[in-house]
Amino acid sequence: MDEMDLMKKLSDVPSPSPEAYDRARAALQTAMTETETPENAVVVRPRRWSFWSKAGVTAVGAAAVATAVVMGTTGGTTPTVAPDVQAAAPVVESPLVKLASQVASQVKASAPLPGDASMVIGTKTAPDGSPYLHYTVYSDKGEVFKGDSPQTLRNSVAKKDDGATQYDKNVMAAARQAATGDVEKARIAMLTAAGNSLGLGLSPADADKAWAEAEAKLQKELGDMGKKLPGPRPRPTGEELETLLSNHLWSSSTYALFVGAANPDVRAGVLKLLATIKQVTVGEAVIDGQRALTISATPEILGGDASAVLSINAENGLPIRDEVFPNPNSATPSKQAMVTYQSSRVTLANVAAGVI
Repeated sequence: MDEMDLMKKLSDVPSPSPEAYDRARAALQTAMTETETPENAVVVRPRRWSFWSKAGVTAVGAAAVATAVVMGTTGGTTPTVAPDVQAAAPVVESPLVKLASQVASQVKASAPLPGDASMVIGTKTAPDGSPYLHYTVYSDKGEVFKGDSPQTLRNSVAKKDDGATQYDKNVMAAARQAATGDVEKARIAMLTAAGNSLGLGLSPADADKAWAEAEAKLQKELGDMGKKLPGPRPRPTGEELETLLSNHLWSSSTYALFVGAANPDVRAGVLKLLATIKQVTVGEAVIDGQRALTISATPEILGGDASAVLSINAENGLPIRDEVFPNPNSATPSKQAMVTYQSSRVTLANVAAGVI
């Protein structure tokens, strides 16, 4: 499915609902959107927000705007310096950095990883109380296969229906770089995984140009759909830019985790990147008998309508659950939602044969 087909499809999607896994909102709101592959496999998109007014969101449809924000960005090489914002150095003493080092040590001390792919199963409770599952397999070669049942996942793998997008490749590469290389360069790579509309690493003039081009592209795509939003806004700078960057880093990093959690390099890299977000706090809990670290993101970086708590196993960093909590101070608080996760190493040949 190409970008325009996706935009047209999402134009008919109603406002986000829990059962649809959507947290899509635009103006100062967080977004998690989903589409379907030809095999009906669920594709969970990262959560981001834009700077459109809420009136504009109503006119366009939240899911369409959220996807446009992710896809309607300019490309270019990975920058090394971000204008208007200081680089965020890794928090060396963060429990997340310590756990990332522990994950790396566990890999070195163990035998070669089993299988040739990482599988993550996300489960959410539907309105009727039944579980709704989505399966994601990330191969060690970089392929991505998805399904909403063992059968659709099997079909995807058997047909070699690789759904990896450039965005998938970018976020995984950034996570791996954070695990084994320069975390600050990896942070910039993760921030620009969907494009560089914010102009990171560019001169002010070129950054303004990149932003204007992205805004114009979004306006055109929405216009082709018969939608209209308020005119383009100036490129965010200063504190506004810092907050937006934190949103993008959270959304892209957690997306990488939910796709490739059972790959230790991806997992360790994501932990290091999340540790650089100043609006994130880390606590401890016991969840389903597991000692866990709770990674909390404030409404400030999630659009204002909700906060989020990502819980990971404190011994190996694997995700346990991701929760959204309404912000009572918001005029339009999000609905509470939770997705639980199971991660494992698998062999593609077995998945293709229906052994999951």
